Amino acid sequence: MIPRIHLAVDNCFASKRWTEPREWMQIAHDAGITCIEASADNESDPLYNTPDSLQTWLDNVQSASAQTRVKVVNLYSGHGTYATLGLAHTDTRIRDHIQHNWLEPMIHSAAALGAGLGFFCHAFPQSVLADPERYAAAVVDLYTRLSDLASVAERESVTISIEQMYSPHQIPWTISGSQELLKSIYFRHFSQLYLTLDTGHQIGQRRHLQPSQSDIEAYVAAINRGKHPPSIWFGLFSPEADETLTVDALNTYIHEHPYLFAQPIDGDLYAWLRTLGCYSPIIHLQQTDGTASAHRPFTETNNRTGIVKPPDVLRAIWESYQQPTESETELPFPLQCDDIYLTLEIFSGTAEHPSQILSNIRESAAYWRQFIPQDGLPLDQLISY
Repeated sequence: MIPRIHLAVDNCFASKRWTEPREWMQIAHDAGITCIEASADNESDPLYNTPDSLQTWLDNVQSASAQTRVKVVNLYSGHGTYATLGLAHTDTRIRDHIQHNWLEPMIHSAAALGAGLGFFCHAFPQSVLADPERYAAAVVDLYTRLSDLASVAERESVTISIEQMYSPHQIPWTISGSQELLKSIYFRHFSQLYLTLDTGHQIGQRRHLQPSQSDIEAYVAAINRGKHPPSIWFGLFSPEADETLTVDALNTYIHEHPYLFAQPIDGDLYAWLRTLGCYSPIIHLQQTDGTASAHRPFTETNNRTGIVKPPDVLRAIWESYQQPTESETELPFPLQCDDIYLTLEIFSGTAEHPSQILSNIRESAAYWRQFIPQDGLPLDQLISY
């Protein structure tokens, strides 16, 4: 399969400044972009708006789209739902609320616009992470809800994707965990649920690497000497002060809590793209030097130190489509994506000048247009540029 590639922009840059659909569509149009990802933060969140006001928003989007020839191709969750435990809350009532009163209405809105939906709105608290049995039960519940949502989306012809994150309390955050999620959910009802990859979400994994045996031995020796242990991630392990810690005890803890640890490959942006790009209908673009996920624009200054290189991104996605299919003994992946929206997700600062925000969007769009000169071109054609 050879996917079609599109350049899009998330309208989060316009939040609390350019809030009318006609305004942010015109800004995108003037920057040479005709595909929009509409963030719930920009006045379209089901929890903050009434059903009739959301219908008015949909009407305004469709009217502005006809005027500007700019289309909302995806809806996306924003900071409102990201800031809570949401779909993995310890209270079932809240999980139900997010599923049925937030995500399902978002699916309906996406269907009304002929758009897709991406989201991230869950987290596990420390109390759940500390207990393998509670954690396993919480993951099963989350997968069940995601599978149910995938079935709702499929009935409404909406492609949905969950965003990849970068710490243990927000899954999926590792490559293997993302593969497990995709397969497990697809296996339940054979409804497609995909990933949203982000080019800056590989920073946290390096802070949560599984310790080596020598790291474990050094940690145990330090604890037993009453010294400050090495600053290495050992999950939520807390040694008892009145007992002698052993290497075996720490190894057992790590073995029982594998979900708290990453591998070196999980901190590699291009490894994610090569492995999972073909299951990512939305890929968020931010420039980063690999040490922060600050959602910086693709300006000349940022690009000098940035690791996000358009030719490398496109080629890594291409490589993901060349992977051999899984064996008959493995759970299947969902179908590979026909269309991928490479989506500029540029955050704007509260005190940032509006003129600078617009300049960042225009410069970022112009930079990527060198490599995606036209929307809908097949990927093999783009990597030959």
